[in-house]
Amino acid sequence: MRVDLFDFELPQERIALRPARPRDSARLLLVRGEEIADRQVLDLPQLLEPGDVLVFNDTKVIPAQLEGKRGDANIGATLHKREGPREWQAFLRNAKRAREGDVIDFGSDVRASVIEKALDGSALLHFHGEESVEMLLERAGRMPLPPYIASKRPADTEDQADYQTMFAREEGAVAAPTAALHFTPRLLEALSERGIGMETLTLHVGAGTFLPVKAEDTSGHQMHAEWGRIDKATAARLNQVRAAGRRLVAVGTTSLRLLESAADGAGTIHAFEGDTAIFITPGYRFKAIDGLVTNFHLPKSTLFMLVSALMGLETMKAAYGHAIDEGYRFYSYGDASLLLPR
Repeated sequence: MRVDLFDFELPQERIALRPARPRDSARLLLVRGEEIADRQVLDLPQLLEPGDVLVFNDTKVIPAQLEGKRGDANIGATLHKREGPREWQAFLRNAKRAREGDVIDFGSDVRASVIEKALDGSALLHFHGEESVEMLLERAGRMPLPPYIASKRPADTEDQADYQTMFAREEGAVAAPTAALHFTPRLLEALSERGIGMETLTLHVGAGTFLPVKAEDTSGHQMHAEWGRIDKATAARLNQVRAAGRRLVAVGTTSLRLLESAADGAGTIHAFEGDTAIFITPGYRFKAIDGLVTNFHLPKSTLFMLVSALMGLETMKAAYGHAIDEGYRFYSYGDASLLLPR
């Protein structure tokens, strides 16, 4: 499909630079079939049915943004995928000044060698020393805010808490599964009282989630792989939910993409551990999920293509037009939507 079909105008003032406080006070746009209604995140328990199950991503964001030097050249690095105990793929800023074999000094006694470079400006970095890479990043790294926020203000101490979900447990993401940022203990209690179940899986979100689609047609876009895991027991419980005629509602596009990657053609979800680069566009037949809680996404992004595949492009354009007109806040720190296809 033509990528420009997924374009829309978004006023800059609609981009949220801070989350709602408290988190569950954010607005929620209900899109149910062709119905569009204004609600709040706190209404979520009443918008779901007893027996439904929400599926969360328990990945934890690491301080994956680094500023360093190679000689007199400033080099920025955003880690996006672990390749080994000391190796990470990273997007580089000023990449032309870093050649294979060069050592980048990130300060605080943290250094990495450029092992291999790719045509897209990314590189494979090997971190020096005996300490774990996680410890090195705690010293030299900072929270990798999305570019549409980082271009407007620097990351600060508030972001260290704001950009983690309450489910964050498994370290390895360089971007938060932001739909889950809206969930709080009181919301979970209300969901439980309503009889709505909760399960978790792990998908380490990469910085590639923010990359624009530069191809003119979706067939020309290459997704970056991300690592995920669903254990056997979780897969069995999820299959039982669907076998009982209840719904699985993914919280975030990251949970959805892993569930769809783990499902076979009959809709059975299998244990999964490995990389996925699934690219979901209109025409895709969903196998594992029945609904989605998600934030509002960038124009012409793979994530707007995904929600358009779930609900229909015209429905999502109408929903986003309504959200813009009604002052909804967009992107990672913005408001949420509940998408329930017919």
